[in-house]
Amino acid sequence: MNAAAQRKVKVATWNVNSVKARLPNVLSWLKEFAPDVVLLQEIKCMDDGFPRLEIEDAGYNIATHGQKSYNGVAILSKSPIEDVERRLPGGDADEHARYMEGTVFGKLRVATIYLPNGNPIGTEKFTYKLAWMDRLYKHMERGLADGEMRLYGGDYNVIPTDEDVYNARAMRDDALMQPESRTRFRALLHLGLTDCLRAFNTLPHQYSYWDYFAGSWPKNNGMLIDFLLASPAAADALVNAGIDREPRGKEKASDHTPVWSELMV
Repeated sequence: MNAAAQRKVKVATWNVNSVKARLPNVLSWLKEFAPDVVLLQEIKCMDDGFPRLEIEDAGYNIATHGQKSYNGVAILSKSPIEDVERRLPGGDADEHARYMEGTVFGKLRVATIYLPNGNPIGTEKFTYKLAWMDRLYKHMERGLADGEMRLYGGDYNVIPTDEDVYNARAMRDDALMQPESRTRFRALLHLGLTDCLRAFNTLPHQYSYWDYFAGSWPKNNGMLIDFLLASPAAADALVNAGIDREPRGKEKASDHTPVWSELMV
C-alpha cells in the first residue's frame, strides 16, 4: 500500500470495569475522542448482555468474548473486524474470558488482553498469573513470526518499574510488582515489541489506573498497568501515543483510563 492510500488510525485500550455500569461515559468518550479501534477489558457481561445497539449506533463494529459478572474483553472498530480468535491458546481448561484478537482495516491485527491480577502472592492465583503470562509469551512469539502489523493492548496487571507507581514501597508485596511478573513482562518486550506510550513519553509517573480508595485520583496516587505493545511493523507506523486522563475524572468512572496510539495503516 502506498503512502497516499494510508490513513491514520487511532487505537485505544481501556479497562472499563463493567461496560454496562459505565455506558454513558463510554458513549460520551467514543463521541468526543473518536477512536477508530477500542480494545476493552473487564466488560463483565456475557456476549448477549453487551450493549451492542448503543455502541453500533455510535458507529462501531463489535466483537466480544464475555463472561458473566467477571472478566470479558471486546473489540470495537469503525472497520469490519475479521478473523476473530477468542481465548489464549494453551489453556484448554481455562474458562476465563481474557483474550481476543482480530484484524481491522484489512491489515492491522489487534489483541485485547486482560491479564490476571495474581493477588495474593503465594497462592494459586499468582501461579495462574505466571502460567498465563507464559502462554501469552508463546502466543505472541508465534504471531510475531509473520512480520505483520500487530498491536497487543490491554490491562497487563504489571507495574514494570518503580517509576510506574506512586509509591513502590507500598506495593512491594503486590503481585503486580513481583520479580516474576516483571521478568515475564520484559520478556514480552524482548520479543521485539515496542511500548507505544514510552516511544513518545519517557517521563516517570505516568499513570493509567487509580483505585477508588483513599483519594487516589485527586492525589494522583496511580500506577501504569495498561499498555499498547506494537510489533516491529506497527512500531514503524507509529506517529503518536498518550494517556487520556479525562475519563477517570468523570462521575461513576472506571478506575482505569484509556491509553492510546496513532499509526499509519
